Amino acid sequence: MPDTKKFIENLSGAGKCIGVLTSGGDAQGMNAAVRAVVRMGIYVGAKVYFIHEGYQGMVDGGDNIKEASWESVSSMLQVGGTVIGSARCKDFRTHEGRLRAALNLVQRGITNLCVIGGDGSLTGANLFREEWSGLLDELVQSGEISEEASQIHSALHIVGMVGSIDNDFCGTDMTIGTDSALHRIIEVVDAIMTTAQSHQRTFVLEVMGRHCGYLALVSALACGADWVLIPEMPPKDGWEEQMCYKLSESRLRGSRLNIIIVAEGATDRHGNPISSNAVKELVVRCLGFDTRVTILGHVQRGGTPSAFDRILASRMGVEAVLALLEASPGTPACVVSLCGNQAVRVPLMECVQMTQEVQKAMDEKRFEEAVRLRGRSFENNLNTYKLLSHRKIDSELPHSSFNVAVLNVGAPAAGMNAAVRSAVRVGITEGHTMFAVSDGFEGFYKGQVNTTQSNRPLCLIGVLTLPAKHIDKIAEQMRIHNINALLVIGGFEAFESLLQLVDARSRYEEFCVPMCMLPATISNNVSGTDLSIGADTSLNAIVETCDRIKQSASGTKRRVFIIETMGGYCGYLATVGGLAAGADAAYIYEEPFDIRELQSNVEHLTEKMKTSIQRGLVLRNENCSENYTTDFIYQLYNEEGKGVFDCRKNVLGHMQQGGAPSPFDRNFGTKIAAKAMQWISKKLKEFYREGRVFANTEDSACLLGMRRRALVFQPVIQLKDETDFVHRIPKEQWWLRLRPLMKILAKYKTSYDVSDSGQLEHIVRLRAKDISAI
Repeated sequence: MPDTKKFIENLSGAGKCIGVLTSGGDAQGMNAAVRAVVRMGIYVGAKVYFIHEGYQGMVDGGDNIKEASWESVSSMLQVGGTVIGSARCKDFRTHEGRLRAALNLVQRGITNLCVIGGDGSLTGANLFREEWSGLLDELVQSGEISEEASQIHSALHIVGMVGSIDNDFCGTDMTIGTDSALHRIIEVVDAIMTTAQSHQRTFVLEVMGRHCGYLALVSALACGADWVLIPEMPPKDGWEEQMCYKLSESRLRGSRLNIIIVAEGATDRHGNPISSNAVKELVVRCLGFDTRVTILGHVQRGGTPSAFDRILASRMGVEAVLALLEASPGTPACVVSLCGNQAVRVPLMECVQMTQEVQKAMDEKRFEEAVRLRGRSFENNLNTYKLLSHRKIDSELPHSSFNVAVLNVGAPAAGMNAAVRSAVRVGITEGHTMFAVSDGFEGFYKGQVNTTQSNRPLCLIGVLTLPAKHIDKIAEQMRIHNINALLVIGGFEAFESLLQLVDARSRYEEFCVPMCMLPATISNNVSGTDLSIGADTSLNAIVETCDRIKQSASGTKRRVFIIETMGGYCGYLATVGGLAAGADAAYIYEEPFDIRELQSNVEHLTEKMKTSIQRGLVLRNENCSENYTTDFIYQLYNEEGKGVFDCRKNVLGHMQQGGAPSPFDRNFGTKIAAKAMQWISKKLKEFYREGRVFANTEDSACLLGMRRRALVFQPVIQLKDETDFVHRIPKEQWWLRLRPLMKILAKYKTSYDVSDSGQLEHIVRLRAKDISAI
């Protein structure tokens, strides 16, 4: 089979000039994208220019367009907003303004533009590209540029990255800044919930989203809000009575608070705005509840970018440079986007047209279509929210006569409670009797199995005991409680446990029931999934600590920090945390290293300290090497760096397991638990024969994981071959492809396989007849 791999060494940017600008509203993570474009551009031999103040700087020229150096983007990864500035620009909307901008670019040889902004900014860039040859002809005729210059710079290449906290751009699952904005919202909601409970209050929160309800929807899903109002799906007539009924019913069930989230662009079915104050007045008038309004405003745009946004922006920035290097005169302007966990390139104008169609559908009151046009991610969030928030009264509930047990196995991971809450709610809605097993399999064999009809989160402490030791007693408890299905939430221990239960099916019929596992571990070391519940929260804890540690050195000169992360033998936290924190090196078990590499890293840092960069960061996974311990690496760096830099070390330890779950983990846990319960319901019906459930096929014991672009149920038996059981890691791990990016952005020469980089894909709009077939 021919080798189809293509390496970055074969892609040269020599002689090319790239301009990078940020335009429109600022978004956290824009700086990470600028940094990645600058460093990747310089790495491939191109000249990279900052265009300050967005399109205004391009029109004005002069000092607004400056060549960037490697050091000029140092220490900007953790800064929110955009350090190169952004501005609304009326001049660029005029032909004269674009003519001046073209002259400024040609004078500096810039024919490659990387635009980070919203759909308006990207549409402007595409118009500029379409007019480019005409603008050059005008400049030749007026004598401002030569015919030769016009020939040399005849084609303008545009690559966009969407920076928008609203996540309102079709063609990408996530835009830069959205995750960070969700962090700000959830921090406020968590704080508000404690005061609301103290006083039995109702809080109405208004979040940004004039035309898109993504922030409102996902934050409602992540915090379990009682009601959410979004532009894409206005409430049906009579919603006021429905909402008040739901709030009063919640209080009658013992809840001491209510949370209502309103997107600033929310309307009713007739297009009348629904303001947060109007909602408050409605609740006070109809229910008499003590109600407060909080308008979050620009706090959502502020603060440091989350780990997710830094990684997303860094990946997109590198991908944008690759797209510019590969562009030919006929290549359409494209946007680098995220689909599931994969970078793809999509034609810019297809995305813009789809985004405009969403607004058109909303204006024409075709709300179902507006939701569909928003994309798979938005639609899934809305469906999950509806599933969890629609509480049927007991007489409406189907009665399935099935009993489903939920248990956590292994170490805690932030987001487990969100998964349990979601599973219990969906299970009750489907008519099942839900059982909560405390203390994992240890609690199971001891009989700590209780029914739960509660909708509140349950803390089902996981214990590391595997079932094999007490398999007979667990089978007995399954029989006593007539458990017809199992939902196991946990990490590698949960995976091993499910394999042991499947193995025991031949001896105990009690285990011949549908079983599903949800991966939940900060180490992200389970086969069958790219991401696990809890890993994102842990990454944020690591990155936040690294930011503080780097900041602690701001008063000192030339200091290197050696930081040890958790993860067992899995280097996910060290690698991805290193990429998000701007580390110089990350030592992991999966990529063996020796004393020569350690020495090379020290020499690299020594050279770095001779520039204006004064700080270094080195991450070490706890089990990366038996002999090259954290102490050893610290002492080596300290000794070799004498006279150039000094060292400090920090073992992060169990702080990586604690803290409030991130919005991503709450949302991910909620969605996959709901999907798992629907799968269990389907399997229960499928395997119900003659008054009993009997399931012993491979596909009746599955792990639900995210694989590249989709959530997939995979039989655990089939995942055995993909697993290294000695080191408790998958044999192949997708994130290892991110390691060269970390090295490139830290100025190491390295080999980088670009054959798996984003390919140009078209957005296919489903026709009405296709939709009905789904």
